[in-house]
Amino acid sequence: MDDKILILAHTEPNGSLGKAALDAIETGRALGGSLAVGLVGEKAQPPRGVPFVYVVEGAEFAQSRYASDAAAAEALCRASGATLVLAAGTSRWTRALPGVAQRLDGRIDSHVTAFDGERATRWFYRQRIEAVLTRGERPWFLLLDAGLPYQPHEGEPRVEHVSVTLPPLRTRVTGIVAPKSEQQTIRPDADLLFVAGAGWTKKQKDGQTHVEEAGNLVLGFLAATRASLGSSKSLVDLSGEGQSVLPFLSHLNQIGQTGATPRHPKGLATCCHGEEPHVVGWRFIQERRAVNLDPNCGWARGKADILYVADAFEVVAKLNALLSA
Repeated sequence: MDDKILILAHTEPNGSLGKAALDAIETGRALGGSLAVGLVGEKAQPPRGVPFVYVVEGAEFAQSRYASDAAAAEALCRASGATLVLAAGTSRWTRALPGVAQRLDGRIDSHVTAFDGERATRWFYRQRIEAVLTRGERPWFLLLDAGLPYQPHEGEPRVEHVSVTLPPLRTRVTGIVAPKSEQQTIRPDADLLFVAGAGWTKKQKDGQTHVEEAGNLVLGFLAATRASLGSSKSLVDLSGEGQSVLPFLSHLNQIGQTGATPRHPKGLATCCHGEEPHVVGWRFIQERRAVNLDPNCGWARGKADILYVADAFEVVAKLNALLSA
């Protein structure tokens, strides 16, 4: 079947495209065939290197809102005549596109990790089962968990502006409440994943725990490197047992079989033994390093590229001093 492919993307406030949107475009470009990009936002800067771009822009599309996003996506799908619709699995598209698929009598699959034009791969049952899906129904919508790294291309696209008739809007965005940037520990676009294991809260060589010092060292490293913070299940579970834990950690930081599967280029694990339920969450991390006092831990058994047999307190304190200098 010769499918017409549409890559949906919502723009940033300045009209540019975020990393997830660009990676989705690269995934669509790798499929070949008839390709177009559909942009939604207050203003849009069409990407180079694609043959055709459909644009829906205006103040009504600046913020995430189901009614306006669904109407815009529906108009773009109808204008392009797409039979395959790909989009990054952002919260904005994850909320709006199921409704669009229903309006167009299509089908939708989410958390797609790979797609070759006919078969979509995704995980089920907390990433214990990998499934390969095919569908004969069209249009087929796919929400991508990850895309190919974007590569700039030359060539100006042909741009067509699409008008949208919006229904009465009952939702009004009055502002955004978000933690301060220095309080944010989960950073999906960071180059480095820093994982803190349960060893940070255990008794150290002096026979005492140093949870406050551990927290200061971890936060100091995150502030200096802008890394994203992950954790092992054992550490985040300690709070339920009444033990001292790093106060800024939650189950949202958990990496592994029952947690997240990040896609940072590099990862550094500290005070973590590298057990398989945790390491399975590292499968998309390209370069892995670990710091542990146990030379026979899981990281030493082929799960890390480099293992430093050392005290994580001393290593991170030295790193923070070098970074601050």
